[in-house]
Amino acid sequence: MDSLQKKLFFFALLIISMSGFGQNILLSKNAQVSVITCDTGNETYSLFGHTALRITDTDNNLDVVYNYGAFDFGTPNFVAKFAKGDLQYFAIAHSFSDFMSQYTYEQRSVFEQELIIPLVYKQKLFDNLNSVLASDGRYYTYKFIDRNCTSMVVEMLNQTLESNIIVKKTDTDKTYRTILYPYFDNFFYQKLGTSIIFGKKVDELGTRIFLPFELLKSLEQTQFENHPLCKESKTLLKFKKEVPSSWWDNFYTFVFLLGFIVVINKKSIDLFYLSLIGLLGIFFGFMGFYSLHQELAHNYNILLFNPLLLALLYFHYTQNKKWIINVALVNILFLIIYVVFMFNKIHLLIVLPLILTSLVLLVKMIMLNSKRNPATI
Repeated sequence: MDSLQKKLFFFALLIISMSGFGQNILLSKNAQVSVITCDTGNETYSLFGHTALRITDTDNNLDVVYNYGAFDFGTPNFVAKFAKGDLQYFAIAHSFSDFMSQYTYEQRSVFEQELIIPLVYKQKLFDNLNSVLASDGRYYTYKFIDRNCTSMVVEMLNQTLESNIIVKKTDTDKTYRTILYPYFDNFFYQKLGTSIIFGKKVDELGTRIFLPFELLKSLEQTQFENHPLCKESKTLLKFKKEVPSSWWDNFYTFVFLLGFIVVINKKSIDLFYLSLIGLLGIFFGFMGFYSLHQELAHNYNILLFNPLLLALLYFHYTQNKKWIINVALVNILFLIIYVVFMFNKIHLLIVLPLILTSLVLLVKMIMLNSKRNPATI
C-alpha cells in the first residue's frame, strides 16, 4: 500500500467513525489546536513548505492532522488538468504519528504553533473540519496564490473565529515574484522557468498569505481578544537543511550553452535557437488563454520570446533578405521595450543572457543579409 493509499484508508476510517458519533464528540478542556508548518524540501512539490492543522485531546484519545494539500496522481489527464488549472485538491486527515513519520522520512523540519482560543472555538473548528471531510466541500480547485494548503487553512481559521483576524503581517510591500524568488535558490532552471512563464499577476504586491512561513510569521504577530493568538512556535522535528548540488543545474551551464550558440557561429544553430524562442512564445501565449491559473496570464515575457521570430525561418528558406532584416529589426525593438519594462523586475538578471544572445544573433542576421552580392562579369 503506497503513501496515498494509506492516507485515503485512514481518511475512510475517520469518516466512518465520525459518521456515527463524530458530530457529537465534545472536546475536553485539555484539547489543543495547533497550526503545523513544515519546512521546504528539495522536490518541486515541496519547495515552498506545507501547512496543516492539528487537533489533539488526550481525554478523547484524539491526535489528528488535517491537511488541505492532497491530490491524486491517478486523476485522468492529471498533467492537462494541472496545466489548465482545474485539478481538484482535497482535504484529508492523518494520524499525527503517520504525519510525522512522513516528514521524518523526508528529513524536513516541522514547527507547531498552539492557538490560544477558547474551547468553544476549538470545538467549532473541530466540527467544521469534520463536516468538510464528510462532504464534497473537501475538494477545491487549486490555485497557486489564491487557493492552496496555506490559504485554505487561513480561510478555515478566520471562518471559525468569525472574523478576518488572520491577515498578512510581513512583506506586504514586496511582489509575489520577489517573495517567491529565494525559494528557488539552488534550483536554477526552475527559477528560470517560473520567471519566464509567470505573468503580470505575480508582480502585484503580495498582500495575501499564500506560503506556509508567511502564515507562521503572521500568526506570531496576530492578536485575538486582547492577547496573542498563538503561543511561541515549538519545533517538533529539526533537520539540518541539505543544499542540493548539481553540476548542470546552475547559472554557469546556462551561460556556457548560450555562449556556445553565439561562438559556434552556425546559421542553422542561430535559426534553431531563435525558432525555439519563438515557439516558447507561442506556448506562453497559449497557456495565458488556455489555463485558468491567473499567474500565467498577461505574460509580458512574450516580448523576449516573440512568436514573430518564427518568421525568420520562413524568410530564410524563401531567401527574402529584405524581410529577414525587417523582422530582425522589429524583434530588436521588442527587446529594447522588454528591457525598459523589466528594469525594476527581480528576474531581469536571470533572463539577461537570453536577451543578449537574441540581440547578438539578430544583429548578426541583419549584417549577413545586408551584404551586397559581388557583381560578376
